[in-house]
Amino acid sequence: MSESIISIQKLSKKFGDHEVLRQIDIEIKKGEVICIVGSSGSGKSTLLRCVNKLERQTSGKIMYHGKEVKDAPKDINHYRANVGMVFQSFNLFNNMTVLENCMLCTRKVLKISKQEAFERAITHLKEVGMAPYINAKPSQLSGGQKQRVAIARSLCMNPEVLLFDEPTSALDPEMVGEVLNVMKELATTGLTMIIVTHEMAFARDVSTRTIFMDQGYVAEDAPPKKLFTTPKNPRTREFLSRYLAG
Repeated sequence: MSESIISIQKLSKKFGDHEVLRQIDIEIKKGEVICIVGSSGSGKSTLLRCVNKLERQTSGKIMYHGKEVKDAPKDINHYRANVGMVFQSFNLFNNMTVLENCMLCTRKVLKISKQEAFERAITHLKEVGMAPYINAKPSQLSGGQKQRVAIARSLCMNPEVLLFDEPTSALDPEMVGEVLNVMKELATTGLTMIIVTHEMAFARDVSTRTIFMDQGYVAEDAPPKKLFTTPKNPRTREFLSRYLAG
């Protein structure tokens, strides 16, 4: 068995008295594409935010290559450079062009030269079909285009793992496909991906593992063929019946 890149151990998260995550154990290995599905409020996005250290877990550990990710800013910044995140709300800088958005983090965090940052940005903007828009501001782009720029920006950091928090949920239906197509292509490159999504067909067709979360627990963790055709957990069956009836 290959070594886990990220190991989530007995992870719990409370907001006040409300326990959002309960004793989560997940191992993420190189090259896996893991889709996390479940009802709204089941803890999916909170789990991803804990993995990226945007939320501090109440208990449990997050290990990266066998070492616990500490809360010191230097440790978190190094970790996030390797474990990137794409948000549902894009998080682009509106006063910067597409190109400047993609160059900023590599210059500030990785301290690479302006020329190398430019070359990386162009490479990844081409990859997501956004190279013609390098001089545009985010306000001039559609939602699907903004999300493709956000993906390119994350790729510029050369992450080992890329997290996606419901990347299509803020998009109009006709724009969802263009973002999912980019993600499908990324999944063929060997990039390790963890994706919180409501797109069941995407999860079924693209993931190597699908995790169903319910009320803060991992209720089921299985290859998509098994989870979508013969789920073991009654709650998984109930959830999927709403999406896959017929």
